[in-house]
Amino acid sequence: MLSKAVAAATALSLAVLFLPGIARGELVYNVASFGARADGASDSSAAFLKAWAMSCSATTPATIYVPSGSFLLRGAKFVGPCRSSSVTFRIDGTIVAPSDYNVNGHSGYWILIRDVSGVSVIGGTLDGRGAGLWSCKARGGSCPQGATNLEFSNADNVYVKGLTSLNSQMFHIVINACKDVRIQGVHIEAPGTSPNTDGIHIGESDTVTVLGSKIGTGDDCISLGPGSSNVWIEGVSCGPGHGISIGSLGSSPNENGVQNVTVSTVTFTGTQNGVRIKSWAKQSNGFARHIFFQHATMNNVQNPIIIDQSYCPYYSGCSNEPSGVSVSDVTYFDIHGTSATEVAVNLDCSSEYPCSSIKLEDVKLTYEGNQAATSSCRNAGGTSSGVVVPSSCL
Repeated sequence: MLSKAVAAATALSLAVLFLPGIARGELVYNVASFGARADGASDSSAAFLKAWAMSCSATTPATIYVPSGSFLLRGAKFVGPCRSSSVTFRIDGTIVAPSDYNVNGHSGYWILIRDVSGVSVIGGTLDGRGAGLWSCKARGGSCPQGATNLEFSNADNVYVKGLTSLNSQMFHIVINACKDVRIQGVHIEAPGTSPNTDGIHIGESDTVTVLGSKIGTGDDCISLGPGSSNVWIEGVSCGPGHGISIGSLGSSPNENGVQNVTVSTVTFTGTQNGVRIKSWAKQSNGFARHIFFQHATMNNVQNPIIIDQSYCPYYSGCSNEPSGVSVSDVTYFDIHGTSATEVAVNLDCSSEYPCSSIKLEDVKLTYEGNQAATSSCRNAGGTSSGVVVPSSCL
């Protein structure tokens, strides 16, 4: 005999087929039918996990539906592998984290989706309520590292669309050891002073696409760590934040490199950096190659084009050795706008592994509007073509 919860969920699956995007015959499990309460105060973790268990074990595609309202989720791991070929979180409401940052701050994640093939997150808002942890870090207290709002780990065929992520304690969305990921139309927001709140972080993942998104944070809008390959980023608006960064690389002597990355049709407004490659000043066998930055607009950006192979953000604990990361075959095409500093192009490469095959084509960057900007190259080799302003130092 079916339990009351299962019977209610099964009945509900027949009653909500009118939801947009739900295919006929697809099972739908409303978290409210498992006891989730839309009051923003009652812990709904058990209800979400029950809905996941039902969806993951289904023999057909299944949807976990989060209706309008505010749902408190203390933290959850949604773990596969699943019997269902497709599980979708369809969110109309807001999911909020605990106000006490110690609840999840030491685990590194708030919501984790792991070991799943065919998972989607559509719509809704995740509010990490990270302000308390940011204040703790600003005071220099004994604080946990912080939790990521949403992490996908060891997953493939991942789709995220129309999600809003607010005020994460640390990174907002993490793609770790995944394949075939598409992120589209997301809105990520945290104050420019919030520490380590990268918008989207990609690492050890292959074939990742980020499209049409607006990101403003206290760190990189998008960061690509070691092992990122075949990444396409297009139509992203960044600001505030630290720009779109490849790296940091070379933190360990043995790590995978980054390759085949395209960043296209992006806008940076008031950011610390525009398009950046960064590596630690220490020995490593890492690399960054086959990188293409194109059609980028810079609005009052401090470092519009930068390669920093002497990266040491806290100026302590750095070996000051030449970076072992090899940077090659990097193209900057149609990069234009304004720099907030006089040096608009800064290519600071490793003395041991100089940057090679760097290409500047149709670059026009001015300093604070109409003043002449400059470029700086160290251990960098390559070519320039078309109109290049400031004059190329390659």
